[in-house]
Amino acid sequence: MRGSSHLAIGLITGVAIAGLVPGIPFSPAGIALAGFSSLAPDLDHPGSRLSKRLGFAQNYVRWAFIVGAAVLAAYTHFLLPPGPDRRMGFTAALAFGLIGAAMQGDATRKLALLFTGLCTVVAGLYTEYVWLSMLGCFVAVAPYTSHRTWTHTLWAAALWTYIGHLANQSLGWHGVALFAGGGYLSHLLADTLTKAGVKYFMPLWDVSVKIPLIRTGSKSGNFLEVAICAGYGLLVLGLVVGRMGF
Repeated sequence: MRGSSHLAIGLITGVAIAGLVPGIPFSPAGIALAGFSSLAPDLDHPGSRLSKRLGFAQNYVRWAFIVGAAVLAAYTHFLLPPGPDRRMGFTAALAFGLIGAAMQGDATRKLALLFTGLCTVVAGLYTEYVWLSMLGCFVAVAPYTSHRTWTHTLWAAALWTYIGHLANQSLGWHGVALFAGGGYLSHLLADTLTKAGVKYFMPLWDVSVKIPLIRTGSKSGNFLEVAICAGYGLLVLGLVVGRMGF
């Protein structure tokens, strides 16, 4: 299913949680969190919306290696005396330059997401927010898994929900776990409607659960995605309005 459809379903799920679950305030931030969480499972996919957004540095990673190689080479040339250290410096500069020149596409994206995730881990350690460090670990590791494997399991959904629970405890923002977990699960349920399905219990049960209604990328599949989003939105709207007594 396309990223735009996942985002729409995640946001609608956020509205459902905010409007229908007792004790949960109607929070635009919570609805946005559900939308964000609905995109998280596809961090393992090079073309996903969230992968591109969180990998904001990917266009600069290659040049960072090349510039780093140039700086190291200049430092070695001007400041290190002839000898083993000088030879090692030039060798390291050459290695950095070659890595930067060789990195293309998905390799750069993965490295950028790794950088983004590690920065988030450090921020969590600095602020003493365990949930932030766990979130950073998820962002750093997910791009290195195969598509629709580990991030598309109930275990990953449970981990994402637990991160939301820890954030709820740290920030005092009631309902974070529900918004996060609901958004994440909405992605898995939506992918269940595609021909590839979802391996919910991998590796214990390496079988895809699917109701193959949607062929992603086809005209009929795109139409079905829009219809599902519209129908789901109308259903949630009706339930929320009914609960409010209008």
